Amino acid sequence: MRFDTKIGIVVRGDLAAWQRLNVTAFLASAVAGRFPDVIGEPYEDASGNAYLAMFRQPVLVYEGDAEAIKRSHARALGRGMDTAVYIEDMFKTGHDEANRETVRAVTAEEMPLVGFSVHGPKNGVDKVLKGLRLHP
Repeated sequence: MRFDTKIGIVVRGDLAAWQRLNVTAFLASAVAGRFPDVIGEPYEDASGNAYLAMFRQPVLVYEGDAEAIKRSHARALGRGMDTAVYIEDMFKTGHDEANRETVRAVTAEEMPLVGFSVHGPKNGVDKVLKGLRLHP
């Protein structure tokens, strides 16, 4: 099946495994929260157990170094794409409001990004993420 939109998540490759997974989960939740139409129907197994609905389309996870992420993020902002960010200081906070305060404290150019997500038309997302490699 082909989709008109694409969900891309970018994480910095030098993070610890738990950090990459944590960043990916948070950034995916941002897309789900902003675009509820990307969520499919709930699941049910043959025993009648119900399961939560998930994205109805693939989520592609990319990795890059700090400079590559910064360039891609700038392209996303320049195109007016819907994005979410995760910065280094968010690893030190313990709640949502503190996370927002850390982001609010820095300009887009100064953000110590460890990852971001982007959702939008497939060709636009492809242009934003050009040069990044899929996460191994």
